Amino acid sequence: MKKLTLILVAMILVSQVFVMGFGLKEIKPGEYYNLSDYEKLTGKKITDFHEAPMLSELVKQGKLPPVEERLPKNPLVVTPYEEIGQYGGTWRRAWYGLSDKWGPNKICFEYPIFTSKDGSELVPNVFESMEMSEDGRIFTFKIREGLKWSDGVPVTTEDVRFWYEDILLNKELTPSISYNLTSNGKVFKLEIIDDYTFRVVFEDPYPLFPLPLTKSYVAGTSFVVPSHYIKQFHPKYVGEEKAQQLAKENGFENWWQYVQSMCLNSDSWLRNPDLPVLYPWKLSRRTTDTMLVLERNPYYYKIDPEGNQLPYIDEIVHYLVQNSQMLVMKAITGEIDMQGRNLSLSDYQLLASNREKGGYRIIFARQAIGSDVTLHFNQNYQGDPYIRELLRNVKFRQAVSLAINREEIWQLVYHGLGEPRQASLIKGVKYYDPEWEKAFAEYDPERANKLLDEIGLNRRNAEGYRLRPDGQVLEITIEYPTGVFSTWDDALAMIKTYLEKVGIKALLKPEERTLFDVRNTSGEIQIAVWWLDRNTSVLGDPSLLLGYRTWAPLSYTWYSQGKTGGEPPEPGTDMAKVYEIWDQVLRETNEQRRDELVREFLNLHKKNLWMVGTVGALPQPIVVKNNFRNVPSGLPWDDPLRSPKNLRPEQFFFKQ
Repeated sequence: MKKLTLILVAMILVSQVFVMGFGLKEIKPGEYYNLSDYEKLTGKKITDFHEAPMLSELVKQGKLPPVEERLPKNPLVVTPYEEIGQYGGTWRRAWYGLSDKWGPNKICFEYPIFTSKDGSELVPNVFESMEMSEDGRIFTFKIREGLKWSDGVPVTTEDVRFWYEDILLNKELTPSISYNLTSNGKVFKLEIIDDYTFRVVFEDPYPLFPLPLTKSYVAGTSFVVPSHYIKQFHPKYVGEEKAQQLAKENGFENWWQYVQSMCLNSDSWLRNPDLPVLYPWKLSRRTTDTMLVLERNPYYYKIDPEGNQLPYIDEIVHYLVQNSQMLVMKAITGEIDMQGRNLSLSDYQLLASNREKGGYRIIFARQAIGSDVTLHFNQNYQGDPYIRELLRNVKFRQAVSLAINREEIWQLVYHGLGEPRQASLIKGVKYYDPEWEKAFAEYDPERANKLLDEIGLNRRNAEGYRLRPDGQVLEITIEYPTGVFSTWDDALAMIKTYLEKVGIKALLKPEERTLFDVRNTSGEIQIAVWWLDRNTSVLGDPSLLLGYRTWAPLSYTWYSQGKTGGEPPEPGTDMAKVYEIWDQVLRETNEQRRDELVREFLNLHKKNLWMVGTVGALPQPIVVKNNFRNVPSGLPWDDPLRSPKNLRPEQFFFKQ
């Protein structure tokens, strides 16, 4: 373990926030390039294209057109991390079912534009090009000519027009429009230029608009959907009567619920094998209740530098498991080919001692997580009014933070890896603040007791638990999703003990993730446990800092849905300032002034401690079979990068 610690010391720093350049100017491994750009940068022409043997056979049988006709005119070139791969094989993984949908999603989803592997630059993806006007209001995008859905139908601006007019602006399908698609509360106007080019026009400046597009998945939430498929369920195209009939025949009350469920939700593609996608793999009809099977998409638009259509791997199989312990056992017995999701450092020693038996190696990515186990004090709690006000009292949050012995958790749960710290941005990212990292992060139970006394919790019962003003024992419930990481159970058991030492009776309530998400977003949880990730791009994804599913779930709903619904923050409070300042950040075109606003925004978090952290900046272990190649180590592992998507799964392969 000491050796491992030394190896990982150099992996703490994480890349800077996204910049607004588009496309890379030099060839690097594991990156995306338009074919036209790749040829200019290398002086090498790619004129011959190749395909997987299983697809060649379908071409011979007349069931598929030749590969040249399936690729766009300007394919996306993926430079391999190690070498040109070999076709074939089944990639075995494990998952927890549809509640774990982001496992397959983060491998397969494609985005209009994406980021370089470290998140430092924007690169082309589904969209071949992007231009922004000097005033930050107008964006021009070009779709790849000849790009096709997985059923072979061409992708055109009709798919964009349909998404804009018939989904985004449809009140049933989109009751409220995400703030990511608005500037100063106003949604953009769409201008179609030709079959492949369109323009997005905002009334007010929105220079950061491209950043959310790197996370807005195609065929769901962003610009391009398979209009030819969805139209058959939409009343505008088939009539209200038929649309309603189709919905009811399939068990839905209304047509829009049917369309959302089968076409637009983030798990639609995992339940509907007929839904056309642009992903490297698509849902197979061989999927069962215990096994999710994804098969290669014959129309995928990416190639390697030798003209081989990607992906290399034929299919991915996700086996259903109940918890991380079952996942680890599958790895040990050689049944996992490559996986980092749902593994944690607490699994490392067992995995490491069985490497030879399982035929795998362990590599590490760099988690961009400011705190792993993080207590999110719900400012929108809808239950007991006294608890609601207590959660809103900054002295209570400070007391809880001071009561936690982070050093002990760090040593016993995380084996001295990562670092004890407050829930804050980690070293190496833009806007890192050492004062925030240390704010109320020392272990000082004496000071915690004093703060609790000051806020009226100065009486105790015979067992030493503090009493509320009404004479009841103070009980705080901490809820968290089960099966995420075993470290969470261990760390929370220690936190419960620390809180009881200062007289707070803490109840731990683990629950299935779907239930946790529902209770959390509806404001029913007092203290929710989640992490503080997304450190690589505050500008690209500030959602956790705005309260998404954590410390202000209902206020985030209000803000993200155009300031409607949910629970608006009380005017004049620091919570209200959070959203007011972020509105200014989104519109600011001067980079220096924008940075000042972001720091002002983050200072509100430092002052208020809506999130209390424990240990962060951790390495992410990844199990990789010895013959599973083109998997890099040492890269950032973060949600804005859609990790492991930044490892480029389409170029993974089995070496024969």
